[in-house]
Amino acid sequence: MTSIVRIVRMTFSEETISEFEAVFLEYEVDISSQPGCMSLELVKDVNNPLVRATVSRWDNEESLNNYRKSELFGVVWPKTKKLFSSPPEAVSYISKL
Repeated sequence: MTSIVRIVRMTFSEETISEFEAVFLEYEVDISSQPGCMSLELVKDVNNPLVRATVSRWDNEESLNNYRKSELFGVVWPKTKKLFSSPPEAVSYISKL
C-alpha cells in the first residue's frame, strides 16, 4: 500500500508560538478526521524551540489535495499563516507500507 507523508515545517516567534499550539489543538481532531487522513502529529525541532512541524499521513495525494481545498483548511491555514516569522516549508513523500 502506498501513502503520502506530508511534512510542514513552520517557524514562529516567541510571541506567536503558544497561539499556534492552541490553534493546532483546537483543530487537531477535525483535521485527523478528514477523509483519507491516517495520522497527524505535531513535533518540535530538537535545536530550535520556535520551530514546529506537522507530520501527516494520507491514503493518497488526492485525499491530501481534497483537504487542502476544504472549508476546514480555509479556516485553519489563515489562522496559522499569520503567525509565521518566516515562510513555511512543505514537502510530500511517497511511503510504501
